[in-house]
Amino acid sequence: MKPQFLLGIDAGLSATKAALFDRHGQEISAASVPNAVLRPHPGWAERAMDEAWASATRVVRKALDGVDGGAVAGVGVTGAMVGVWPIDARGRPVRSAVLVADVRGQAVIDRVAARGPDVLKRIFAVDGCVVEPGCTLPVLRWLLDAEPETMAAARHVLTCKDWLRYRLTGAIAADVTEAAVAPGDARARGRSAEMLRLFGLEAEADLLPPVRASESLAGAVTPAAAAETGLRAGTPVAIGAGDVPCSAIAAGAFEPGVALTVLGTTCHSGVVFSEPTFEPPDLGLLFTLPENRWLRVMVNLAGTPNLDWARSVLFGELGGNGAAFAALERAASSRPAGADGLIYHPYLSDVGLIAPVVSRGARAQFSGLNARHGRADLLRAVYEGVAYAIRDCYAAIGRPLREIRLVGGGARSAFWSQTIADVAGAPVVAPSGSEFGAMGAALLASVAIGWSASVREAALAPRGGARRYEPDPALAGVYGEAFARYCSEREAIVALAARG
Repeated sequence: MKPQFLLGIDAGLSATKAALFDRHGQEISAASVPNAVLRPHPGWAERAMDEAWASATRVVRKALDGVDGGAVAGVGVTGAMVGVWPIDARGRPVRSAVLVADVRGQAVIDRVAARGPDVLKRIFAVDGCVVEPGCTLPVLRWLLDAEPETMAAARHVLTCKDWLRYRLTGAIAADVTEAAVAPGDARARGRSAEMLRLFGLEAEADLLPPVRASESLAGAVTPAAAAETGLRAGTPVAIGAGDVPCSAIAAGAFEPGVALTVLGTTCHSGVVFSEPTFEPPDLGLLFTLPENRWLRVMVNLAGTPNLDWARSVLFGELGGNGAAFAALERAASSRPAGADGLIYHPYLSDVGLIAPVVSRGARAQFSGLNARHGRADLLRAVYEGVAYAIRDCYAAIGRPLREIRLVGGGARSAFWSQTIADVAGAPVVAPSGSEFGAMGAALLASVAIGWSASVREAALAPRGGARRYEPDPALAGVYGEAFARYCSEREAIVALAARG
C-alpha cells in the first residue's frame, strides 16, 4: 500500500490525542482519551508512564480505525513539556512521571535563588523563561534529593513525548524545544552547562538525552510497537517537539510578528521572533522553534478550565457534551458585553500567576458583583475574563497585533473567539482542524520524511477553512474601560497575595 497519511500523537496534561492527516495537513480523523493524573499530595502531579503509553496506543488505533497502518508515511509525537519521565537501563520506568503542573521543584528554585539576588535573573538571561517548579532541572534535583534510592536506578531522564517516541522506536533523544526550557540556553538552542551547575546536576548530565533537531528522523516503529498500535513496523518517526511549538507550527505562526494564542488547559499568548528576545525581563517564556525562530510567550496558567469550572458550578444540569457548550454560549451571549460591570480574573491554577506579573498567591475571583447579576452574567464574565488575560499578556510583550491566530479547545467556540477579537481589538483567525499539537507533530514528520522541504514550508502551506473574527468597533469603549479595571484589580490581587 502506498503511504498517503501522516500521524500525529499529542499527549497533553488532560488528554492524549492522535490524529491522521493528509500530506497537506488536512485532518482526516482524530481520537482522544482522558488522562489519569495522580495527585498523591496537594500540589503534586504525576502520571503512570505505562498508562501514558497505553493511552497512546489506544488513540492511535482509534485514529486509524478503518485505515491500514501501512498507509501512514510518517509519525510525529508531541506532548506536555518538561517534567521528569525517568527510565532505567532496560527502558523501564523507575517511578511515575512528574508533570509540569507539579510544584515540588519550587523548593529547589527557592534554594537556588537564595544564593544571591541576581540568580533568577541570570537564569532568565540565558533561558528566556521564568523557571517553573515543574521544569526538568528543578524536578530532577528534587527527586535526586528526596528519592536517592529510586533515582539511583535511572539511566535516562525523558519528557513525555520522548518517552512515547522511545516506546515507538527504541530511540533515546531530546529535541531543541524542550532542552532549551529545561532550563537551558535559548541562544544556543539547547542545553546549558551553566544551568546544570546552578541546579547541582553536573554529575547527572549524562541522564539527559542528546539534543536533536525537531524535524529530524528519530528511527522507525519497532515490531513490538507496531503490534500495539496498528502501525506498520518500519514506519519513520520524527524527533518531534513540545506541544506549544507544535501548535505554533500547525497554526501557521512561524513568520516574525505573527501572534498565537493557544487556548487549552493553559493559555499561551505569544509573538514569533527571528531572534531570541528577553523583553520584558523576568517574565513569561521563550520557546525555541525550528529553523531559527523563537516564540515569546506570556502564560495564564488556567485557560479552558475556567469555562469547565463555570459549567460545572453554574450550569451543572447541562452535563459536559457538545450541546452543553452550545447552551453555555447562548446563555453568555444573552447578556451585554462587559457583563453588566462584572469582571472575572481567571487565575485558577494552584501555581498562581506568572504573566504579566509573577504572583504565586494570586487566585481567581469576581469583582463588581451585585444582586442584579445572575448566573449568565457570571458565565459571560468568565469568557471575557480569559480574553482580558490574553490582552494583558500581549500588552506585556508590547508588539502591535495584526491578527491573533487562535488554536486549542477554546478556539472551537465561535462566541469565545469573537469575544477575544472584541476585547483585544484585533482580528482572530481560527485555522481549520481540531488537534493542532498533533498536526504540528505530523508536519515535523512531513519534513523528516522529505514530503516538505522545510518546517516553514509545512507551517505556511495553505489548508483552507479558517474562520476569521473581526473586532466590533462599537465595543472598543466598553472593553477598553473594562480592561483598565481588570488591570487595576489585577494589581490589587497581586498586592493582597504578597501580604500573605
